[in-house]
Amino acid sequence: MTGLDQYVGFLGGAYLWVKAAHLTFVIFWIAGLFLLPRFFVYHHATAPGSAEDRAWIEREGRARSIILGPAMLIVWVLGLALALNIGAFAQGWFHAKLALVVLLTGYQGWLSAYGRKLAKGARPLENRTLRIMNEIPGIATAVIVVLVIVKPF
Repeated sequence: MTGLDQYVGFLGGAYLWVKAAHLTFVIFWIAGLFLLPRFFVYHHATAPGSAEDRAWIEREGRARSIILGPAMLIVWVLGLALALNIGAFAQGWFHAKLALVVLLTGYQGWLSAYGRKLAKGARPLENRTLRIMNEIPGIATAVIVVLVIVKPF
């Protein structure tokens, strides 16, 4: 693919704008995926039913509804448009990237479910486990960047 080939397709001259918007919302999404588990670490230390507990429940809900949900949806829509535009579904690197994005989406679902458990007063995981879980989006993002930039296969 030459530098101009990417402008062929249904996105045409809008390709770079869509790509820029996609990357911007990826940053928002990953930031939210870092933020929520950190909130959970602090939330764990609160007494269930306390005013502080209720404040964390509200913060977590806002992070999910204002940052995570919309950013993930926009990432998916723009990313699929970009993939269709460049014929990425026929490329091996894209399959690996897509699998990681699906896993990150599942991770977000798990975070939402865990937040509901915290809201009910349950504390099923240790803080150490949550701190380790906080590394998942960073590792996935690093691998995705290599796949997209290097296209190793």
